[in-house]
Amino acid sequence: MTKTDKLLRELIALPSVNPAFLPAKHPRAGEQRVAEFLAATAAQAGLDVEFQAVSPGRSNLLARLSPRGKVRQRLLLAPHLDTVNATDEQFIPRTRNGRLYGRGACDTKGSVAAMLTALCELAQGRQRPAETEIVFAGLVDEEQGQAGSRALVSRGFTADMAIVGEPTRSQVVTAHKGTLWLCLETHGKSAHGSWPELGRNAVHEMARVVDLLETDYAAQLKRRRHPLLGSATVSVGAICGGSQANIVPDRCSILIDRRTLPGETEAGVRREILQVLRRKRLTVGFAKDPLPPCLPLETDPRLPLVTRFLKTVGQRKPVGVRYFCDASVLGHGGIPSVVFGPGDIAQAHTADEWISLVELERGKGLLLRFLQSFS
Repeated sequence: MTKTDKLLRELIALPSVNPAFLPAKHPRAGEQRVAEFLAATAAQAGLDVEFQAVSPGRSNLLARLSPRGKVRQRLLLAPHLDTVNATDEQFIPRTRNGRLYGRGACDTKGSVAAMLTALCELAQGRQRPAETEIVFAGLVDEEQGQAGSRALVSRGFTADMAIVGEPTRSQVVTAHKGTLWLCLETHGKSAHGSWPELGRNAVHEMARVVDLLETDYAAQLKRRRHPLLGSATVSVGAICGGSQANIVPDRCSILIDRRTLPGETEAGVRREILQVLRRKRLTVGFAKDPLPPCLPLETDPRLPLVTRFLKTVGQRKPVGVRYFCDASVLGHGGIPSVVFGPGDIAQAHTADEWISLVELERGKGLLLRFLQSFS
């Protein structure tokens, strides 16, 4: 068993479910137990450790490796510590056919294990960086509102490049889509179900809205393409309206997942949706959004550190991914960011989440090689 494999098993066995997905004070909720465990591991390897409070009981973990000489640049390794929820069995790590199964194995405790193991091996070896400070940041709340990465940049943390840990099959990702979760409402007039003509059905109006968004608007977005990310998309994920069968509903709401491309803005998307609906004489309003927007990421692959990382990995061209992550927050906070980690996003959030142990070790090895290049 490798050090990376061992660390990942220990992490899986420590539940760190995002509190948004559990009842208050649930024993599995929160990242603190994982952060404290990783802090002890990092300190034992000689790294300088500190906690950055984000919200009550939730803190980012920062573990630093100082260079031999003066700090001239800083590299950030930034995986997230939280996971989605799971059954009891999924917090018991188990191996089968070269795969390690368990919640977080892929998303994204695999990246945590690979990044921290690489940094600890560097710290304990003879190739300490010459003038580059390397910081491991275990971030909280990526799976919900990205509070951890938002706190990091809002408090003035800077770096010359961030490698954000996500399952990319150990490929360097320089672009990802953004997301807007928008809440739309229609309003009608209530009436008794035996006299529906006296009312105005908000659910019926919303049904027309949903049909238009999923057909005409979706087709319009398909014509808008990015070379690494493909087209923008829209998906209606939830609908709520009415109270009982014999009352004409006077209100209906939907939640929309709108995946955005570089260059698109929140204000522009809102205007565009309203214009599409108004052309069909449909009237909607925007209610309070459930989460803050996550902007798309597009990092220039020609930046020296990005080029260096691509070369280390043996990758000729960068790739893009459809999902969003903390790289967006860090990138728009002034830290050029890429996404990298072992595992496949197809396994994330699944009932049988797993990661290939061969790829886990390969990802750690590529990261270590890159870190050693600063010595």
